[in-house]
Amino acid sequence: MEVKLRTVRSLVRRLSEATDEPSIAAAVAETRLMSKHDPEIRLPLAEAGAVPLLSKHLRAGSTASSSIQEDAAASLLNLSIAARESLMSTPGLIDALGNALKLPNMAAQHAAATLYSLLCVESYRPIIGSKRHILSSLISLLKSPVSTRSTKDALKALFGVSLYPLNRPTLVELGAVSALFSLIVKDGRSGIVEDVTAVIAQIAGCGESVDAFRKVAGVRVLVDLIEPMTGASERSRENAAAALLNLVTAGGERAAGDLREVGGAEDTVMEMARDDSTSARGKAKAEALVKVLESVKRIGRHDPWMSGSFDEDEDDDRPSPPTSASSFSMSHSSISHAWS
Repeated sequence: MEVKLRTVRSLVRRLSEATDEPSIAAAVAETRLMSKHDPEIRLPLAEAGAVPLLSKHLRAGSTASSSIQEDAAASLLNLSIAARESLMSTPGLIDALGNALKLPNMAAQHAAATLYSLLCVESYRPIIGSKRHILSSLISLLKSPVSTRSTKDALKALFGVSLYPLNRPTLVELGAVSALFSLIVKDGRSGIVEDVTAVIAQIAGCGESVDAFRKVAGVRVLVDLIEPMTGASERSRENAAAALLNLVTAGGERAAGDLREVGGAEDTVMEMARDDSTSARGKAKAEALVKVLESVKRIGRHDPWMSGSFDEDEDDDRPSPPTSASSFSMSHSSISHAWS
């Protein structure tokens, strides 16, 4: 290990002292390569001071070349697997990643993946979620991806952000609902739809999502995904059912009314709940949705709990919608990608 530590110190010194572009590029590229192939060196590199030396190439105003930016972002991703605390404690690191999301190269993809890695830590979710420009850039990356992989990484980062309930209204405000449903309609690839619906299921768990879903006919799209004849994957069907459940739980009678207005929607949900070939998770979500719909129909608008008409100064003892990642299903790939 002593040999590795000497190598780390030498590499960090090169990162620190390099002044011309060729020497900077060589040092950053070697950092990327070493942090990819040797997991044991990641934490020592971060502790030796590599993080700020890498992140400076991603900040606004940096004159670094595209290759340096890409290698720096990929290096930070590799380091984040073992040294999340070091990254989060580095001043300006999150803003540098936010700037990288706007770059027209693969650094945007690596930055999104790094954010997802950091968002695996629960206490970091409100911190990252408070950065509106980062959330906006992630949503923009869905609309103008630099690669298919960047779309998936942006979705995973948004999933991590949405695990914190107070981040969800901000995502709705910034246009996440429209961007997500657009991906379902325009893309349609199974893996993408699975990840999109996982994010939608989380965002649906806030009252602000009801109007946003109406603007994009979101309930209709989710009902279509549940319908077995549409050929959606089982994971997508699970997530769609979870999204509808959370929407009705958070939106009360308004959301339930939107669901009833979709022709055959209730029958489709009931069929999913009764179908023994449906996955256990999907069946449980559908059964819960049927019960909530029946409850809303019975109580109607006479109960402010279900109608969502609580005044701000009234006591509200309602249970919160599900917030655990285990409530939804997302195709998690390894954070450590096989970088070229």
